[in-house]
Amino acid sequence: MTRRPSMPKLLFSRIRIYEFKDLIRDNKQPKVLDVLLSKNKQKNNIRCVLIQKRTDTDYQLQEHLTLGLKLSDLLKNQDYLAAFRSFLETEYSAENVDFWLACREYSEISPVRRLYRAAEIYEEFLHPMAQKEVNVDHHIREKIKRSLAKPDLTCFDEAASHIYRLMEEDSCPRFHKSEVYQNLRNTDRNPK
Repeated sequence: MTRRPSMPKLLFSRIRIYEFKDLIRDNKQPKVLDVLLSKNKQKNNIRCVLIQKRTDTDYQLQEHLTLGLKLSDLLKNQDYLAAFRSFLETEYSAENVDFWLACREYSEISPVRRLYRAAEIYEEFLHPMAQKEVNVDHHIREKIKRSLAKPDLTCFDEAASHIYRLMEEDSCPRFHKSEVYQNLRNTDRNPK
């Protein structure tokens, strides 16, 4: 009979939750505590050396510094958006972010301007002879063209989602590796 190797034993000290209660009093928003445990020379003597309250903002900043900003956050920040757009210009795909921004603006306009603006967006980005033509499926393009007679708030949603995914999966990862992004990120890390 072969003997299975035993699993390593995990050592924990007794951590009394009431010692942490002053850090987690506010239960409106769940908090995460980072607890760093230090093991002394004796196996059963583990002590807590650091307790730090972490917020969602801390995790977003940490993720931004290690992985890069998510596209949604990048599009909300004017500095990153400008850098992203100039990066896309070097890749000859700035029309993607311009189209996405035009669609976002379109969803917020009054019904009176909607017909005129929908036609402008179609002519600028979706018409086969447009100077800033975006890469969308023929079926999506035709569906939008048919909806121009009576455009609603959602007529560009499918195309905008397609372009957003394209930027998220293709352009954004390359932008994170670019020198422009690295410089901007370093400026954020070390503000003057």
